[in-house]
Amino acid sequence: MSELLAESSKKATSSVQDVGEDKPPFGSRGRRCLEPERVDHVPPPDDQVETIAKSLSKQRLAPVPLEDKQKINEKPAKHWDNFYKMNASNFFRNRKWAGNSVFPLLSANNNPQLRLHAYDYASHAVKLVQSDPLYLSPPVGTIHASVWDVTSPDSLPSDITPGTVDIVIMVFVMSALHPDEWGRAINNIHKILKPGGVVLFRDYGRYDLTQLRFKGGRLLDENFYMRGDKTRVYFFELDELSLLFTGAKASPDTRHAINITTTQVSQEDDTGHCLDLEVEFPGQMASADSSSPAPRDEGVIPSSSSYPLGIHPNLLSPLANCPPHPLFTAEQLGVDRRLIVNRKRQLKMYRVWMQGKFRKL
Repeated sequence: MSELLAESSKKATSSVQDVGEDKPPFGSRGRRCLEPERVDHVPPPDDQVETIAKSLSKQRLAPVPLEDKQKINEKPAKHWDNFYKMNASNFFRNRKWAGNSVFPLLSANNNPQLRLHAYDYASHAVKLVQSDPLYLSPPVGTIHASVWDVTSPDSLPSDITPGTVDIVIMVFVMSALHPDEWGRAINNIHKILKPGGVVLFRDYGRYDLTQLRFKGGRLLDENFYMRGDKTRVYFFELDELSLLFTGAKASPDTRHAINITTTQVSQEDDTGHCLDLEVEFPGQMASADSSSPAPRDEGVIPSSSSYPLGIHPNLLSPLANCPPHPLFTAEQLGVDRRLIVNRKRQLKMYRVWMQGKFRKL
């Protein structure tokens, strides 16, 4: 779900940490390590390239049949509707499902002028929001939720005047779209925002644990998958996000990385949605060391990939259904890499998320 909101006070800290800094900014999302006194980044293990190549090779041997691809892509909102119906009781649990940004914002808000607008193309997700006590009686500010497809070719939300929105929050939104829909989504977000308005973005990163766990019969296209509940998910590279919003690859000035040592117990339901339950242990808070090596580039994987540059071909030419770039400037692009330890199963796993801040030109 994407949330559109009026800008209020500015945050002084960020969870994206520049790996060149000696210490993480106060308030950054460092976590405690499993081993006491151990403070370090968490780059992928030495055998990660081999692990990725093996997983992708197996997935490519049994892709989703063509006729099934067409059915999956015809009515994506239907599958998300079914997802929310099946998981209504878990919908607003922290760190559980995407789309629960709006109520924490509403709970923490002290600005009576703040107006929140929440949208989803799954009608049942909107009903869940509308039935929440905070929605029915917000403590401060206002909130309105309705059904809207961010990829709509000919309509914007009826309660939004184009060019008036301060901030758009997109948390696990773009990954649910077909790559052919990306241009319409960027176009609509650009129309809604006022000049200087901001997009706050978070989504799945390339070769995240979830991607590598997919078995046969799930691969729709390169880095694009169907879960067991028929919802879709794409796994991004930083350059792809930069190309989406700015029309150019990421510059060194905007590239950041988070490498956080986190101890968690990871569970996965039978649909392919990964659930993380955090468990902290005594130890030092993770911090950056300027002498630490930069994270290894996971983008070059020996495989038979049809995308040799690791970039979707839709992004290597002008984006369809979208005005010419540049539309945004990238103020921040981050890779959030986290170590997850399942102590019961004695497994170490690596999560990868992308995070960005883009400002409308």
